[in-house]
Amino acid sequence: MFKIDKKIIESLDKAGYRLTQPRKAILEVMKENKGQHLTAEEVLLAARDKAPNIGIATVYRCLESLTSMDILYKTTFDEGKYRYELSDEEIHRHHHVICPACGKISEVEEDLLCSLEQHLEDQGYEVVDHHLKVYAYCPECIPK
Repeated sequence: MFKIDKKIIESLDKAGYRLTQPRKAILEVMKENKGQHLTAEEVLLAARDKAPNIGIATVYRCLESLTSMDILYKTTFDEGKYRYELSDEEIHRHHHVICPACGKISEVEEDLLCSLEQHLEDQGYEVVDHHLKVYAYCPECIPK
């Protein structure tokens, strides 16, 4: 059984939300799939093991509310669907490499944009976020 992190409980309380059974099921699914980029439909299928009566509308509402509290991170990878992953405030947001052949999504944990952010801040900008997607053939799909 997954224990809900104290910071998550505090974020829910601060935003005026309770830890309902659907939210708890979704948070458990996201914790069990840490590092994965799940669609709402994938979350629904996994959450039904924990909350059999959960519906897709509830999943969408919960995912959006958890995203608005920075508990989840939402992104899209050119397929027209949002994908969600558990946010980790302790580390800088990671980047993604997407293989155009097989669709595999890999993460690049190193923050390679620090010098660009510093340059922009030196120019008077206040960087609040960035998102980088690189499209590259994975080693298994490199055309021979």
